[in-house]
Amino acid sequence: MHLIATTIAAVLSQAISAFGQCFSDPAMNSEWAQIINGDDTSTTFSTEGSCCQETVCGIGCPEEVPPPPKGFGIAIMSSIALYEIVGVLCFVFIKGKADNFFVAGRTLPIWIVTATLAASAIDSNAILGTAMLSYKYAFWDGAVLSIGLGLSLILNAIFFARKINDDLALTLPDVYAKRYGKVVEIMVSICTIISFICLLAGNLVGMGTIIGYFIKIPMQGAVWLSAGLIWSYTVAGGLFSVAATDIFQSAIGWSGCMVLAFYLIKNEEYSAPPVSIGFPGYVYPDESSCEMYEGVACTYNSTNCCYNEELWCPNGSGGGDCRLDNGAYPFGDLRKYDNQMTDSHSLSPFPNAIMFNWATIFVLGFGNLAALDFQARCMAAKTPKTATISCILAGCLTIMVGVPFAYLGAITRVYYGPDSARAHFETDSCHVILGLPTCGLWLPDSEAFVKLLSNEAPAFIGAWCLVGIVAASMSTASGAILAMGTVFSNNILRNLGAFTSCVSPSLINNKNLLLSSRLVTILFASISAFVATFYHSNHSLGATGYLLVVAFDVVLATAVVPLFGCFYTKKPSPLAALCSIIAGAFVRVFLEYTLPKDGFVILPFDGDEFLNYGPAASTAYPTFFDQPQEDTWDSAAEGQQCVQDRYNDWTGLDSLCAPIAAALVFITVQYLERNGPIFKFEEGGVMCKSTFLIISFV
Repeated sequence: MHLIATTIAAVLSQAISAFGQCFSDPAMNSEWAQIINGDDTSTTFSTEGSCCQETVCGIGCPEEVPPPPKGFGIAIMSSIALYEIVGVLCFVFIKGKADNFFVAGRTLPIWIVTATLAASAIDSNAILGTAMLSYKYAFWDGAVLSIGLGLSLILNAIFFARKINDDLALTLPDVYAKRYGKVVEIMVSICTIISFICLLAGNLVGMGTIIGYFIKIPMQGAVWLSAGLIWSYTVAGGLFSVAATDIFQSAIGWSGCMVLAFYLIKNEEYSAPPVSIGFPGYVYPDESSCEMYEGVACTYNSTNCCYNEELWCPNGSGGGDCRLDNGAYPFGDLRKYDNQMTDSHSLSPFPNAIMFNWATIFVLGFGNLAALDFQARCMAAKTPKTATISCILAGCLTIMVGVPFAYLGAITRVYYGPDSARAHFETDSCHVILGLPTCGLWLPDSEAFVKLLSNEAPAFIGAWCLVGIVAASMSTASGAILAMGTVFSNNILRNLGAFTSCVSPSLINNKNLLLSSRLVTILFASISAFVATFYHSNHSLGATGYLLVVAFDVVLATAVVPLFGCFYTKKPSPLAALCSIIAGAFVRVFLEYTLPKDGFVILPFDGDEFLNYGPAASTAYPTFFDQPQEDTWDSAAEGQQCVQDRYNDWTGLDSLCAPIAAALVFITVQYLERNGPIFKFEEGGVMCKSTFLIISFV
C-alpha cells in the first residue's frame, strides 16, 4: 500500500540526509553539490540546521508542532480510570455463571443493546482510521470504513439478528455447531479468532497512538499499556463490563466526536486547501487563479501570470510576512469529490483507488455478519425484536458518527498537508504529471489528526473528542478480547475431547469454563499487542483502517457463506459447509499470491496520474517556475526522464472472489446432498486427523 512506500521513503530520506546527501544516486548528489558549492569536490551540500527539502526543493524544513498541553493527557487518563472502575465493579454480576460472563444473562434491553452494538462499530477504526485515510487520500477513502460498518449492522438486522437471538447460543460458533457439527465449529472458531486478533490490534494501534502522543511514552509501550488496561476490566465482568462501559463510552464518546466534527466543519475558514497562492517565481496555471491572487506578468515569459511579490511579500522576497505556500494544489482541493466512487480519474493529478474502496464496503458490510462481538450482543438481547431493532439503530448511528470524520481529512490537510508549513517531502522523487523533477512525493504525518485536535481545535472540544476516540477503542477492544476468550474455551478447548483418537479427553467442562475463558484472554490480548506494534511500524499511517479490512476479509472468505446456510437452507449440509470454508480460504490465499500486487491497491488505469513516483530526474527547475526555458525541466529530454512504473495492484478482487467461490461450492454440495449425505463425518480416527490437517492449512 501507499503506507508502506511512504514509510520506506521517509526512512530513506532521513538516512541520506544524515550523511549530507539527498539522493540515492551519487551522480545526482554530485550535480547538486556543484550547483550549491560551485565545485564538485564534495557531495555534501546540506548544511547544519537545514534539510534536503530546503536545499533542493526551496521549501522550508517542516515546522515543528508544539507539544500538547498536559491537560489533554490528564483528561484521557482520567476517563480511562473511570472506565476501569465501572468495568471491574461489574465482577459482582457474574456470580460464577458462564452465561452471565458470555451473554450477560440474555437480559439486555434495546437501549443498551443499541449502545453496545454501535460502540463496537464506532471504534478507532471508524473514527481515527476514517480521518487519517481521508487526510492521506480523499473523502471516500476514509468514509467507506464507517459506511461498511454501518451497512453490516443493517444487513445483520435483515438477515440474522432475530434468528441468532432465537437460537439461544452461547457463541457464534455454537450456531454452526448445531447445524454442521464439531469439525466446522472448530474451523469457524479458528477463522473468527484470527479475524478478531486483527480487529483488536487495529484498536490498540488507535488507542496507543493517542496515549503515546499525549503522555509521551513510546508507541510500543502505549500499545501494551492499552492492552493491559482493557484486558483487566474485561476479564473481571465479561459482557456485563463491556455493556456497562459501553454506555459511558457511548455517552461521552459519540457526543464528543460529533461536537468536534460539526464544530470544525462549520467554523474552519478553509474546509479544504484552497487554490495555491504559490511563492516568488510561481506561475499560475490559469487566469482565474491569477485573478484571485492579483498576479503579475512573469519575468521570462510575460504572457504567463506569476506570484505578485510586491503584494504578498511587502518587505521583500523571503521576508517573514510573506503569504505563500508550496504550490501543491494549483487548482485547489475539495472537501469531497462527488464522482470519486464512479470515475477512476476523479482525483487527477492523483490516482484513485476506486476498486479497493468498493471492495472495502463489501468486505466490511458482509464480513461483519460473522463478527463475534456483533452477534454476542444480539444473543444478549432480551428478545429477537430487541436484537433486530437495535442493529438498525446502531447501523444508522455508526454512519452518522463516523462519516463526518471523513470531512475532517481535508481540514487536516489545510494544517498538515503538502501546502502547509509542516509539510515533509521526499527529495529523491519525481512525477511528470506534477511537473516535478525532484521533491514530488509528499510524506503525510501519521499523527496529523491528533495534532489537529490538540492544536487547532478548541482545547475543551479537542480533548472531549480524544476521550471519545479512546472510549471507542476500549469498547471494541474489550468486546474482541471477551469474544476470543469465549470462543477458544467454549468451542475449541471444550471440544478437543470429541477427537479421542487424537488427544486426551477435554479438561474443559461447565465447572471450569469460566476460569479457562478468563485465562486464555491473556494469550489473545498479548498476540494482538504484538500484531499492533508490528503493523504500526510498517503502516504508520492508516494501520487502524488496514487491520479492520484484514480482520473481516478473513471471515468473509470462510465463515459468512456457511452462516447463511445455517438459516436459509432446509437441511444444512456439514460437507457443504466444510467444502465452502476450504474453497473460500484456498481461493483467497491463491489469489493473494497470484494476482498482480505492488502494494499500492491501485488498478493500472491509463493516464499519467496512475504512474508511481520515480527517483529524482533532473536538477532543472519544475515546470511551474518562472525561469528561462533552458533551465526548466523537460521530462522528454534525454537524461531528464522520470522513470515511473504504472500502478498495478488488484487487491480487492481477491476479497470479492473468495466468498463467491465459497457460495458456489456450498450450493453445489448442498444440491448434491439433497437426497442424503454423500458420506458422514466421523469425529475420530481418520476424520480427526484429516480435520486437523485442514485446520492447519486454513
